[in-house]
Amino acid sequence: MQDMGRVFGRSVGRLEDEPLLRGNARFVDDIRPGGALEAAFLRSSFSPARIVDIDVTAAKALAGVQAVLTMRDLRPHLTEDKLALALASSSFKLEALRPILAESEVAYVGEAIAVVLAENRYIAEDALQLISIEYDPLPVASDCRQAAMDGAPTAHSIFPHNIVAGFRAGYGDCKKAFSPQARTIRESFWQHRGGSHSLEGRGAVAVYDAMLDQLTVWSSTQSPHAAQRFICDLLGRDQDRVRVIAPDMGGGFGPKAGFYPEDLIVALGAVLTGKPIRWTEDRREHFISTAQERDQYWDVEIAFDDEAHILGVRGTLLHDQGAYIVRGINVAYGSAISVPLPYNIPAYDLDVRCVLTNKVPGAAVRGAGQPQATFVMERLLDRVAQELGIDRAEVRSRNLVRADQMPCRKELQLRGGTNVILDSGDYPAAQQEALERAGWHQFAARQAAARLEGRYIGIGLANYVESTGRGPYEPVTVRVGQDSKVYVSSGATAMGQSTKTMLAQIVAEQIGGDISNLVITTGDTSTSHLGFGGFNSRQAVVAGSSAHAAGVKLRQKILAAAGAMLEIAPDDLEITGNSVLLKGVIEHKITLGAIAKKLAGAPGYQLPGGLSPGLECTEQVVIDDMAFSSGSAVAEVEVDIETGAVDITRFVLVHDCGRVINPMIVDGQIAGGIAHGIGNALFEWMGFDEEAQPITTNYGEYLLVTATEMPPMEMIHRSSVSPLNELGVKGVGESGVIPTPAAIISAIEDALSPFGARFSKVPLSPIDIIGELAVRR
Repeated sequence: MQDMGRVFGRSVGRLEDEPLLRGNARFVDDIRPGGALEAAFLRSSFSPARIVDIDVTAAKALAGVQAVLTMRDLRPHLTEDKLALALASSSFKLEALRPILAESEVAYVGEAIAVVLAENRYIAEDALQLISIEYDPLPVASDCRQAAMDGAPTAHSIFPHNIVAGFRAGYGDCKKAFSPQARTIRESFWQHRGGSHSLEGRGAVAVYDAMLDQLTVWSSTQSPHAAQRFICDLLGRDQDRVRVIAPDMGGGFGPKAGFYPEDLIVALGAVLTGKPIRWTEDRREHFISTAQERDQYWDVEIAFDDEAHILGVRGTLLHDQGAYIVRGINVAYGSAISVPLPYNIPAYDLDVRCVLTNKVPGAAVRGAGQPQATFVMERLLDRVAQELGIDRAEVRSRNLVRADQMPCRKELQLRGGTNVILDSGDYPAAQQEALERAGWHQFAARQAAARLEGRYIGIGLANYVESTGRGPYEPVTVRVGQDSKVYVSSGATAMGQSTKTMLAQIVAEQIGGDISNLVITTGDTSTSHLGFGGFNSRQAVVAGSSAHAAGVKLRQKILAAAGAMLEIAPDDLEITGNSVLLKGVIEHKITLGAIAKKLAGAPGYQLPGGLSPGLECTEQVVIDDMAFSSGSAVAEVEVDIETGAVDITRFVLVHDCGRVINPMIVDGQIAGGIAHGIGNALFEWMGFDEEAQPITTNYGEYLLVTATEMPPMEMIHRSSVSPLNELGVKGVGESGVIPTPAAIISAIEDALSPFGARFSKVPLSPIDIIGELAVRR
């Protein structure tokens, strides 16, 4: 790759900031076409239950109501009753697909049964209260441990059991690793479920133009092309007749990568009524209908020798899938393959079962199973250190994958069938830098002094590897307009992570060096006919690589055309701003717009230099292997032994995401991830009672991290260039969240080590801490 540095690698200001700061950003709820009807969904208050009868007569009669639709009304207009599986797997044992609307049976509180289309949301909500439903409650599958047992009540009456999928992940000889000569430790871990809670919830707006037979849907989705495919397939429409746009988005965090029935129903409603339809999820709906994650129960065992070298890891994982399959088994699979990644572990075996329950369906939330795997592995290593009386950092140092092992092939397969290959990095050096920055080796003295004052402080460490850049591709088109602007479009989806700025920096590095001269369009199926969207920290790797390739090719064509027009060798020219000029001679130049106009051609006239028409290039670089970011986190805490309150006093993260495109954006992504990780560790608890009724459906009950809980953070960039793409970049969107819970819980344990406290769950509440201290004292 050529030398970069005009804008690539610099903390340039974000293109996204000005419209946000000036209030000119356009989110789904800002899209208000004239004459639009508002949608409101009737959601089940039982889980599970048979639907004996639905009476919508009174609701239809309410003034201002345009339509009340149930599955019976929708069926004649659909090709299927259920949403197809997004990510297939041979491990599935049951076909638990989501219905468009529940008809004969509901499986969880919050499942949509009917929709009201009315003049405004107030009328629509009033109409919901007039719908009469008779339920026949069924036995409940609430706890996934009980649901996994033979003879347990089933989440769906039609299924014989609740094991929706099962698989094993592993390699090596665990029987040999767990020989009688080996030391072993066994422990159980519970990581309770939580939600995504992005600032903006889900929402959709649909407009149908009967004259053009064109359906346009604006959706707060991370995957507009997938949404387009679902809508086309289910409504039987041609791809060219459906356009999906992801406008400005107030966060995604994973659940918005999936397709939901509400988006389809809003689209169909626009076709059936001939009027625009709007729907915006309210906060209670988010708690009971948007996909959640990470209710996992692990029973695992580690084998090691007297020198703390890991011999093997084995165990079982029960993963609560909720009531339906949303995006395959990607979370459980992500957990299973992530456990051994940072370390040299000769043998590994994990038996995974995904269990249906009568709870909100599960899907990825920032990290997609990787924080859970990291928590388990790092807690096991803390146990090894305690068993052997060795420093926790030293135990890790003896087992980390070394720089001289890179690229390091792991005997684990990605879902595409290829092996995990750690592409680059120096894990021991990253840990050492984190320890030095955090003052790890000097902490014992500070801790002893604090205890003399009656204060309990602790320090914890966690290493991580993040799988990023999931392929195979994300197309990018770069075009120069006759106005001298550079237009960049991609199926990559912006959801707050600065995708537009990232693409602009990559393209501007090749064409002009001025990101203000670029116009970026993302997440619109009309400008990019192929694409996958935003998830798995993939945009910089796959879309960035395509943007770079397109920029390089277009740059060459611009210089060739300018050379022919100016009669100067292309090597003597450079692109600066919106012009091409003779190097060092500002007066001798031609604008990009003039070149674009010339290459547009005129009847009977030759194109300059024998070049092809137009000044545009589309690239879709195919990358099958994943890039692996990595790093080490150190957390310092103080625990109040009387109240159980935890104060995180310092957080250090050394991370390696390959070559950094924009350090400021990377810092922002990591800080956001750390906040998410703190929430996972200490606050976010999605509660259900024994009847699978949600008991945390507002922010008074479900606690989110605020600014006052955020500690001083120190983020250190390391850069091991990835050999998998021309830019040498890796993803970073989930790096902050993955090691954070493990580091924090380790630090809490360290603070309370005089009492022998042990913690094996997250989130950890003050009540949990007080309860453990009461047992240990």
